[in-house]
Amino acid sequence: MKLFVSEGNPHCLKVLAALELTAVKCDVQYVNHEDKVVQFLSHPALPALLLPSGQQLFSANAICRYLFEVSGQNCNDHCNQWLEWEVTVLQPALLRALRSAVLQGKGSDVSQILQSPLNFLDQSLLKGGKPYLTGEAISVADVVLWAALHPILSDSSFTLGEHPSVKTWFDQVAAVHSCQSAVQKVLQGKGLQAMKSYMQRQPAPPNSQCRDAQPCNNNPAESEERQHSVSEEECEAAALTWSKGLSSCPPTDKQHPILPQEGKRNVLVTSALPYVNNVPHLGNIIGCVLSADVFSRYGRLRGWNMLFVCGTDEYGTATENKAREEGLTPQQICDKYHAVHSSIYSWFQIDFDFFGRTTTEKQTEIAQNIFWRLHEHGYLVEDTVEQLRCEKCQRFLADRFVEGTCPHCSYPEARGDQCDKCGRLINAVELRDPQCKVCRQTPVIRSSKHLFLDLPKLESQLEQWLEKSTSTGDWTTNAKQITHSWIRDGLKPRCITRDLHWGTPVPHPDFKEKVFYVWFDAPIGYLSITANYTNEWEKWWKNPQQVELYNFMAKDNVPFHSVVFPCSLLGAQDNYTLVNHLVATEYLNYEDTKFSKSRGVGVFGDMAKDTGIPSDVWRFYLLYVRPEGQDSCFLLG
Repeated sequence: MKLFVSEGNPHCLKVLAALELTAVKCDVQYVNHEDKVVQFLSHPALPALLLPSGQQLFSANAICRYLFEVSGQNCNDHCNQWLEWEVTVLQPALLRALRSAVLQGKGSDVSQILQSPLNFLDQSLLKGGKPYLTGEAISVADVVLWAALHPILSDSSFTLGEHPSVKTWFDQVAAVHSCQSAVQKVLQGKGLQAMKSYMQRQPAPPNSQCRDAQPCNNNPAESEERQHSVSEEECEAAALTWSKGLSSCPPTDKQHPILPQEGKRNVLVTSALPYVNNVPHLGNIIGCVLSADVFSRYGRLRGWNMLFVCGTDEYGTATENKAREEGLTPQQICDKYHAVHSSIYSWFQIDFDFFGRTTTEKQTEIAQNIFWRLHEHGYLVEDTVEQLRCEKCQRFLADRFVEGTCPHCSYPEARGDQCDKCGRLINAVELRDPQCKVCRQTPVIRSSKHLFLDLPKLESQLEQWLEKSTSTGDWTTNAKQITHSWIRDGLKPRCITRDLHWGTPVPHPDFKEKVFYVWFDAPIGYLSITANYTNEWEKWWKNPQQVELYNFMAKDNVPFHSVVFPCSLLGAQDNYTLVNHLVATEYLNYEDTKFSKSRGVGVFGDMAKDTGIPSDVWRFYLLYVRPEGQDSCFLLG
């Protein structure tokens, strides 16, 4: 067996203490916090235990329990209940306490944050009358809870005067040599400060208080059960509503155009705009449009005033490439695949209020207006950049016109703007062994002048907005983590122009031969699509006081919606509605590889339709395997 741990990680303190206490033979390897040891997870997870069978455990509590069981010390029901309490009650409180103490310097808040769980633990120990949590001998529950509490309780600024039973128990476990050794290995004698690097990589916890734990009960599961009990009246009301069916719900007839209303909850829903370079596959459908559709239907049933918009993203290299492959003009490709997308979404019963497209006059008008406002407020900078140019094709190779080996993960088919495997953004000149996608020749490096969005200049505004939006809105964990990683690494100016023909023209006279980069231009499509739906579009998009904005997408689109697009709107200084709730899925994979429209890999919408299986069945299945916490897989039976 091999155990992967990192210094300063409090969860690694648990497993190292358990390993030394049980004396199980196991190699230990120290790695960095961000090393991706468990390859099938979308985010780094430490500690991780590689088992002799080749399987992996990546929950600290599961690893501890496994080590105790291997050593012949089985975990009874009482012990399991304490492990559940540690995860569901203690850990959320500890995360807030550690964030306050380590990152915010608010050590005085720690006592209040931990008051409730420590009260419960103290009275449980007192009532149990035993030296340890489950009896006379130390158990895995003692190791897990002690290790979780150690960074806080061992700090000199924190006292346990109000919790004498906790203090006695804590000191007994801390005196065990195995625990002392684990502390030295993980914290290196630095105390709380050893955890700073680890804590900086953790998403901010929600502002809500952790669940209260009822005292005077040494059975934590009973305490939790009481909190979640449902009254007979609530059960009867639910049964009555169910028996009446949808007829008892508020009417959902739509009167177009749908506009914000005073006194109503006005919710604007967008799903990421699909490219028109192919038929949408099942990953596109569940990652964006189906998830947004289900939420919109839910909101309408709740009586909210909902507007759900989407459309095809039609500019950029993906369209030019597809046009070249099919021998059509870019506009013909857009017209063809816009109709294909509309037909497939209609079959899947996606209930858009309006499904538009980005090749419109409104798109040009609004995008150029935002551009000029950014220019006037000093948020655009000029720079000369090195680019790949194909001498045979006599053109610069922007984005998808070039492929090569990713400099970060060595994926051999990375594009010139982003790697499909690791999700990292790429400057095309960083690619190893680049090739022109048109003629397969090796390009050369040449210089070209471009315009950049000055993200560093907007960083403080962005951070203030993010702090509010992520703490008050519903952001998925991966959306927070991806956004945090961008901010943590420091923002850099982002090029917003491209040497292409097919795109929204840059209106600046010095850049009249260029078009906007698709990821500057495409999110503005939400605004222009709404503007093509109603002339009163600004009541939705320049009305943050009355409108809640939900964005639905897959994880690879997150930084453009949480950093780049908000910076564009913040810099425009025109009272734009910014995203309140960012909902991102992980990837739905096709068997053992990624779905890919551009490469034709996976099950596509037209294939699903041709099976003869009703769309409701497909909708249910895709929602059932929806990749929420980690990548999921579509398997052909």
